Amino acid sequence: MKLGSVLTAMVTPFRPDGTLDVEQAARLAAHLVEIGNDGVVVGGSTGESATLSDEEKLKLFAAVVEAVGGRATVIAGTGTYDTRHSIHLTKEAEKLGVDGIMAVVPYYNKPPQDGLYEHFRAIAESTSLPVMLYNVPGRTGQNLLPETVARLAEIDNIVAVKESSGNMDQVSEIRRRTPPEFLIYSGDDSLTLPILAVGGTGVISVAGHLVGRRIRAMIDAFQKGDVKTATAIHLELLPIFKVMFITTNPIPVKTAVNMIGLPVGPLRPPLCEPTEEQRQAIRRVLADSGLLD
Repeated sequence: MKLGSVLTAMVTPFRPDGTLDVEQAARLAAHLVEIGNDGVVVGGSTGESATLSDEEKLKLFAAVVEAVGGRATVIAGTGTYDTRHSIHLTKEAEKLGVDGIMAVVPYYNKPPQDGLYEHFRAIAESTSLPVMLYNVPGRTGQNLLPETVARLAEIDNIVAVKESSGNMDQVSEIRRRTPPEFLIYSGDDSLTLPILAVGGTGVISVAGHLVGRRIRAMIDAFQKGDVKTATAIHLELLPIFKVMFITTNPIPVKTAVNMIGLPVGPLRPPLCEPTEEQRQAIRRVLADSGLLD
């Protein structure tokens, strides 16, 4: 199963009045592919999925498939904290021609591991598409344990996990318990290289909006056995990786993308603009990295 090694979790462009800007979303997706991304994840947490309506999500999926479908992987974020709703969105996304879906661990209601297993199994059974699990305990309040991932990996079309627990032992345990063809993606740019070292596939990136080509070079170097070059690129990019999380994602990345001249508009409440101090920190790192004209 080839989904790619560098996929960017795309921000969702809004117009100044806060309405969805699908034309700009199509342009952004095309730009991300041009700067080295194998594909995009649309309607994930970086895409402010929590404040997108179903209608907006489906318009977004359709626009991105039209823009880059066939030359890049398009993964639709269809997971919610409601199994029935997730299945509905997954079926609708499949009709639009996406290449796969990503389903987040249900947030707020904190199902136990058996509930998580049944949730993801039901979603997978509702579609012929490849399914990527998304574990982000800091946002969902619940950790998808390695043994549950291993059980889910036995289902034919559950092919990948995006791991954002920040726990390297957990990533290693997932690798130990799953077949070699099961794909493990880093959900944190700064942990991509360590995750590659324990058998990971690549990254679902935030910084890929800015430095997709360099992330691709880092992964390519590692996969060729040139760990020294991969490490050098990782250290070069570390200030960007860090400043992207100076406050809640996607506030910094959306600010940065606007700064480099790609208009993606404002954030939707309850997210807010960064403080002036945070804005200056982002600008400094972009300037130091040669990303500002």
